[in-house]
Amino acid sequence: MGFKEQIDDRRLPKHIAVIMDGNGRWAKGQGKVRVFGHEQGVLSVKDIVEGCVEVGIEYLTLYAFSTENWNRPKEEVDALMQILISTINKETETLNKNNIRLNAIGNIASLPQECIDDLKEAMDKTAHNEKCTLTLALSYSAKWEILEAAKKIAAEVKNDTISVDDIDEDLFSSKLTTVNMPDPELMIRTSGEHRISNYLLWQMAYTEFYFTDVLWPDFRREDLFEAIVDFQKRERRFGKISEQLN
Repeated sequence: MGFKEQIDDRRLPKHIAVIMDGNGRWAKGQGKVRVFGHEQGVLSVKDIVEGCVEVGIEYLTLYAFSTENWNRPKEEVDALMQILISTINKETETLNKNNIRLNAIGNIASLPQECIDDLKEAMDKTAHNEKCTLTLALSYSAKWEILEAAKKIAAEVKNDTISVDDIDEDLFSSKLTTVNMPDPELMIRTSGEHRISNYLLWQMAYTEFYFTDVLWPDFRREDLFEAIVDFQKRERRFGKISEQLN
């Protein structure tokens, strides 16, 4: 029996977040330059998105480019931006065919203008889709996001729009870039690294983590299904004891 057949449709995570790691190491193992790994990683993105739609995952968020990634060699950053632009242009029609809405979070204004324009166009063209929301975290930093939320709240307090006593978890969450989506129940990181790298720190307070040694360009939907099966074997207590869940 494959992993897909083991999935319980009644206990699917509504939102899966992914850290796509290992492109560079995969390319090095192939005797290729790092950019080749990023290009091959696009094939994994396509397969994982289709896999999520296949089993009924409603939200998928991919850590596509962190603020720290700007520190990489300029040649690699430029290549990543070109891959992003070409992929968005090429796959918008496919997203519509599969009823997938494209979304983006992060400091989008820091991206090249061509990226911003193509991203906005693709988001507008897919805005009506309802089966799955694919979110790209671009120029994203969880610390940046939390600071921006704090600044928004501080400004509202200063302007007497809200009082300090109004500030609670719900208000804070409403100022985050993920305001219109549920917190992820499952986070997958590939390539054997065991950290979350400044990714959705507020949102992943109760997320289940799944780490795999598979490098991202080799990660396929069967690996995704295996992660979902592993998730469904866990008991999520949220501070309670097992007996309280029955």
